[in-house]
Amino acid sequence: MLNLLDFSAFGIQSWRKWRWLKSLMLALITLSLAIALPATASFQVQVKPSSPQLGDTISVSMNATGNLPSSNPTVVLNGKTYPMFSVGGNRYRALVPTTPLERGGSRQLIVSDGSQQQNVSVQVRDRSFPTQSIWLSDDKNSIQGTDYEFDRVDAFKALVTPEKYWNGPFLRPSEGYVSTIYGVRRYYNGEFAEDYYHRGVDYAAGTGTPVVAPAGGRVALVGLESQGFELHGNTVGIDHGQGVASILIHLSRVDVKEGDMVQAGQVIGGVGSTGISTGPHLHWGLYVHAQAVDPVPWRYEGVE
Repeated sequence: MLNLLDFSAFGIQSWRKWRWLKSLMLALITLSLAIALPATASFQVQVKPSSPQLGDTISVSMNATGNLPSSNPTVVLNGKTYPMFSVGGNRYRALVPTTPLERGGSRQLIVSDGSQQQNVSVQVRDRSFPTQSIWLSDDKNSIQGTDYEFDRVDAFKALVTPEKYWNGPFLRPSEGYVSTIYGVRRYYNGEFAEDYYHRGVDYAAGTGTPVVAPAGGRVALVGLESQGFELHGNTVGIDHGQGVASILIHLSRVDVKEGDMVQAGQVIGGVGSTGISTGPHLHWGLYVHAQAVDPVPWRYEGVE
C-alpha cells in the first residue's frame, strides 16, 4: 500500500512538472515569435498646406502606430528621396520644396515607413511671377564668380543636419522695405535668364543697418568678398537643421564666425552692397534641400 501511494504521489508530481514545463515552453515560443515578428506598423499621412502653390514648402507628416522598422521613413517625389525626421512620439515629418521653374499640377508622393508605403496625390497650384529688367555696368556684368565661391555655397545648401534648430515662424531679417519679392524672373542687360528666378527676398536699407538671424541655427558658412565671393559678396549661411538653411548676402560686415550658434533675432551683420549688387540691400534666400523656396509662408505661418 505504501508503495502504491508513493507511486501515485510520484506520478502526480511528474504530471504537474510536465505541465509547468509545457507552459514555460509555450511562453518562450510566444516571446520568440513576438521578437521575430514585431507588430505591423500602420500610419496616416497629412500634407500641409492643403492647397500649395509653386514656391511653397510642402510638409508631409506621418503619424505611425505600432513598431516602425529600424530604417528611417522617407518621402519620394520624382525619383528624389526626402528624409523624414521624428518630431515627437510616433510622428515624423519631411519637407519637400517646390520652385517657380516647375509647372503646376499633380504630384505623386510615395510615403514609406521602410516596409510599406502609401501613394499620396498633391495638387500644386500654378503661380504667376513678375519679370524685371536689371542693367549691370560692364565691370559687374563681366564678373563670373569663382569656383571657391560656388563650391562653398553648394556644399552649404546641401547640408541636412538631423537636429531641428528653428522653432515657430521665422523673423524678418531686416527692417528695410521689400524691394524685390521671391520668384521674379529677370532680363539681364536685355537678355532673358531662362533658368533664373529670384531665389529670395530683397530688403533695401541703409549701409550698415542691422541684419538679424531669421531663426535659430548654426553658422555653417561665412564667405567674404575679399576671399573670392565675387557674386554673393560678404555672406552668412545659417543651417536651421533638417535640410533648411538661410543665406544672407551682400553684407557690409559680418558679426559672426563659422560654428557659432545663433538665436532668432540675433544680429549677424549689416546691410551692404558687396558682390553683384546695384545698391545697398539684404538678400535673404531660404533653401529646403538645396532648392530656394518662398520665405514668406515661413514668416507668417511657420513650417514645423
